[in-house]
Amino acid sequence: MLKKINIKKCDGSEVFLNQHNPEAKNTLLDFWMWAHSDLIGNAQRGILAEYIVGMALEANCKTRTEWDSYDILTAEGIKLEVKSSAYIQTCGQKEYSKISFGIQPTFAWDNVSNTYETIKRRQADFYVFCIHKHKDQETINPLDLLQWDFYVLATKVLNEKMPNQKTITLSRLKALGADYCEYGDLKAYINFNARALE
Repeated sequence: MLKKINIKKCDGSEVFLNQHNPEAKNTLLDFWMWAHSDLIGNAQRGILAEYIVGMALEANCKTRTEWDSYDILTAEGIKLEVKSSAYIQTCGQKEYSKISFGIQPTFAWDNVSNTYETIKRRQADFYVFCIHKHKDQETINPLDLLQWDFYVLATKVLNEKMPNQKTITLSRLKALGADYCEYGDLKAYINFNARALE
């Protein structure tokens, strides 16, 4: 069996080793710019939302683990699932996108035994729903934290009210009692509510 590889955080200056053209100095930063500059499209916006929530919770010290059972583990041991949605996409649109989020239970991956759990469930303690709310293509900037709204809901509420549901709309989230949070309040809110769950 092959053991887990511990990922070292890169800084972007790492150079491609190109024996065919030793003078070429293509860096990892060049790759990042090529592959990850579209922060408006669904794929990268979702990862960006994880990073933004991690910033708020001061939980970005490690590298992202793509196959983890949850998105963020805080210093306090709170597990978070981060979901994102937006009105504007990179592609052309006839109208604004509808706000909805995936909330389906999953099989957790155990990186020690290299196996999946046999029962689907929601793995995190809380869900953080991130909405890139900006609706003007000319001024859209996912790096502007004022363009985001955040809603937090304890996973136990989803399990009680929507145990097998795969997606949820913003209006349904609000009806379930998801709390709106400012970016600067996310850490205090989540830590307070985590203690209330104990």
